[in-house]
Amino acid sequence: MNWSDEGYLLSKNNYDENSIIIETFTLSHGKCSGLVYGGASRKQKKIFQIGNKIFLNWKSKAENKPGYFSVELIKPIAPSFFDDKKRSICILSLTSILKILLPERQNNKRAYDSFEFMINNLNNKNWIGLYIEWELSLIKELGYELDIQNRKDSNFIEINNKSLKIPKILLENKMEEIYNNDIKEALIFNKELLLENFINPNRLRFPLFRNILESYYN
Repeated sequence: MNWSDEGYLLSKNNYDENSIIIETFTLSHGKCSGLVYGGASRKQKKIFQIGNKIFLNWKSKAENKPGYFSVELIKPIAPSFFDDKKRSICILSLTSILKILLPERQNNKRAYDSFEFMINNLNNKNWIGLYIEWELSLIKELGYELDIQNRKDSNFIEINNKSLKIPKILLENKMEEIYNNDIKEALIFNKELLLENFINPNRLRFPLFRNILESYYN
C-alpha cells in the first residue's frame, strides 16, 4: 500500500536513537501516523517542527497495517513564530486539538481547508479572533451544530443539563476589535463546547497548550 499526499505535522515522538513516529493531518487521507527512519537526525530535525507543512510518501504492507513515511518539507510554519509566544502556543493548540479529536484515516477536506486557512493567517492582526472562529468551525464539522447568529429569544444554550452563556462577540459577530476579556469569554465558551461534546464523553484529556493559550487572556 503506497500513497503520496501533503499534510501538516501534528506530533512527533522518539522511536529509537535515529527514528521518530509522527502524526500528520493530510489533505486526502485524514489523520495518519507512521515511522520515519532517520527522522531524529540533525539533518532532518528542521523538517519535524510541529505545524510545518510537509509532503509525505507512505508505504505499508496493507492499508490497516503500521507503515512508514518518507518526508519532504513544503513550508516551514513553526520557525516564523519562534519569537512569538502566543502564536507559537496557538500552533500547538491547533495541532493538539486535531490530534485528539480527528478520527484516524478519514478524509475531511473542510476541516483541512479550515486548518490551513488558520495557519496561513497567523500573521493577521486579529489572528486570535480567527482562532476562536476556527474552533467553532471544527466543533460544527465534528457534528455539533450551533446556530449562534440566528438566536433571537435567548443568549443561553443548554448542553448536558448545563446552561452556557453565548459570548457577546459571537452573538454580534464582532471579531475585529476585541479585548482580552472578550477573548477569554469566547475561549471559555468554546472550551465548554469541546468538553461537553467530545472530550468528556470520550474520556480524553483537554490539551495543555489550549489551556496555556487561554491563560494569556486574563
